[in-house]
Amino acid sequence: MAPCPTSNRAKKTMPGIAACLLTLLAGCAVLPEPTGEEVREQALGQVAIPPNWSAQASAARIDEDWLASFNDPILTQLVHEALERNPDLLMAAARVEQANAQVDMAEANLKPAIGLLARGGSKPIADLVPLLSGVMLRLSWELDLWGRLRYARNAARAARDASGADYRYAQQSLAAGVARAWFVVNETRMQLTLAGDMADAGARLVELSGQRLRVGAGTQTDVMVAQANLASYEDATQQVELAHRQALRALELLLGRYPGATLAARGSLTPSPAPVPAGIPMDVLDRRPDMIAAQRRVAAAFDRVGEAKAAMLPTLSISAGYGKISNEVVETRENLENDVSTISATATAPIYSGGALTGQVHLRTAEQKEAVADYARRALIALDEVEDALNAERILAERERILSAATQANRDITRMEESAYRIGRSDLRAVSQRQLAAWAAEIALLSVQRERLSRRVDLHLALGGSFGPPPEVAANADAPAGSDVPITN
Repeated sequence: MAPCPTSNRAKKTMPGIAACLLTLLAGCAVLPEPTGEEVREQALGQVAIPPNWSAQASAARIDEDWLASFNDPILTQLVHEALERNPDLLMAAARVEQANAQVDMAEANLKPAIGLLARGGSKPIADLVPLLSGVMLRLSWELDLWGRLRYARNAARAARDASGADYRYAQQSLAAGVARAWFVVNETRMQLTLAGDMADAGARLVELSGQRLRVGAGTQTDVMVAQANLASYEDATQQVELAHRQALRALELLLGRYPGATLAARGSLTPSPAPVPAGIPMDVLDRRPDMIAAQRRVAAAFDRVGEAKAAMLPTLSISAGYGKISNEVVETRENLENDVSTISATATAPIYSGGALTGQVHLRTAEQKEAVADYARRALIALDEVEDALNAERILAERERILSAATQANRDITRMEESAYRIGRSDLRAVSQRQLAAWAAEIALLSVQRERLSRRVDLHLALGGSFGPPPEVAANADAPAGSDVPITN
């Protein structure tokens, strides 16, 4: 509809028209998004989730701030450094900013657009059409009759919430990665110390076998065996040195530092913390940020279905303008009105689009089904991670007890064999075998102790551990909590 000058009667009726439009818009509320309980019901309705974990665990409330439970100030400092400097986390933060910008743009579509139009110049010699000069203030506004723009806004908000939850999960995953890397650094540092002790013991055996050969109590074979063993120990030391430097570089990359393998290790493992309460399975689905993100993606998909369906209905836009036009360059009209105001409305109704609009609805519906299935997949993985970590807690604790006893026994036997060799009651082969067995037991015990710490970190991450109160999901402004609605529009 073309713009036309606004009469006094039209000016008087404009407030009434606006009131009618607002009443119409108020009656076209969008459907509320599915709640978390509704998403779980549709995604996991066929899965029998038990009230308690299969592995033995306390059902008490899950502790917060798992990092403090390790009582390791160096680890805490490293985690906070990584949270400030890690490039991957900075990328995740940028994605949150992008999601916020998407919300701003979606909300802007619901508001009128106001612009200024100005024109000036003179009439060309060969042009018979006069040019007008002046300034006009213009307003345009698409009325959201069926909720298409509000669905788009709600989808952007849900996507923003999902991006924020992804960022929180990235923070927790980074903290867990730093902790695991720190434990490996300390383990390899202790292995390096053990390798050095084995090399020293091998050097002492080379010297002892030489002394026995000189007094006629040993053989040249014993000397050569001792030298070969010493070479093996020294080679093992180099291998552990390489592994230690690789572990240092891996940790430094997480911290956002140059990977120069210059970070100092503790030289001992962090003591294993006391057992932690694991709550109940349903708690995990409400606490974990990755599950919150999956639920908000289902909500965003729901809103996009509503947006696609509303796009099949007519649209109505209004525009208005007011300005002043100069007639100094006009030669044919002497009394051109300087003050000009216009108002117009444009209605558009889709009649035939070759199936594009229907296809869009089908596409968005399929995306919503995918989001629900993804929620189910992530939920089962989350529950499995907790069960696996709880089971590992029990088994690793038992292994540590067994290996601690085995390590002490091997130390005692090694000392006895070395003493027997000195007085000629044992041969070098028995001593070497005992040393290797003792070293293997020490390495195995270190590995289990480090793995136990790492699996404790995995448990905290699987439970939705955080550094403070659990985040709350932002409620949709047009979706009252607890509304009983289906997942699909």
